[in-house]
Amino acid sequence: MTILFRRIKPQSFPITIDLISQFLGIPKSMIIRAERWAYIIFVHRRDKGGQFISYRKLKLWIEAIIALIQKTTTLDELWQLGLWIRQECRKFNYTQTVVEYLRSIWAKQRDDLGSLAHVR
Repeated sequence: MTILFRRIKPQSFPITIDLISQFLGIPKSMIIRAERWAYIIFVHRRDKGGQFISYRKLKLWIEAIIALIQKTTTLDELWQLGLWIRQECRKFNYTQTVVEYLRSIWAKQRDDLGSLAHVR
């Protein structure tokens, strides 16, 4: 479990059968049940048995990272969070599109916090 995983706590995500069916691109009727496990979601499907979904693959995960970035109140906190995000992205092979998007959000927060520091 990574530091970021502990901070985000994906077990609290509002995951529904609708969200899972949309993510998998299948009708809800193909899902028998979904079980939330510590690090993944297990989906029992009618057509192919069981399937695992990492919380990290869900849009909710990226939104949670963005929320963490936007909630930082100091540059030191933001730098530390940036290190954790970089480790996370490398370890779990995030797509380049997601990495660039997170970088842009991080950079905007850095600029915003930097401009606040100059005002004080």
